[in-house]
Amino acid sequence: VQLQASGGGLVQAGGSLRLTCTASGNSIRFNLMGWFHQAPGKERELVASITTAGTTNYADSVKGRFTISRDNTKNTVSLQMTSLKPSDTGVYYCNSILSDTKTRFPWGQGTLVTVSS
Repeated sequence: VQLQASGGGLVQAGGSLRLTCTASGNSIRFNLMGWFHQAPGKERELVASITTAGTTNYADSVKGRFTISRDNTKNTVSLQMTSLKPSDTGVYYCNSILSDTKTRFPWGQGTLVTVSS
């Protein structure tokens, strides 16, 4: 599976963006999927996940502001980001989650989000 994230850009604090992860090569419908955030100079961290049944989970830093969803007919996973903060700046990636430290697929390019204050 190849993963391509898109939808990033430059936005002012308080603004919104919608990111989309498109998978190709095979279906991701039976995978636990997540969005990861890598802030400048920091390690990549999981911020949102969604099960095959649609159950969602969020890091405390984004809870109430971000919404993850999936469309199995389009083989995509999306992240609606609202009330953006400068600390949300970074590259966002999606992947299938195997465990706390492991993901299933090769990392795609990611999409850059820059939030200005």
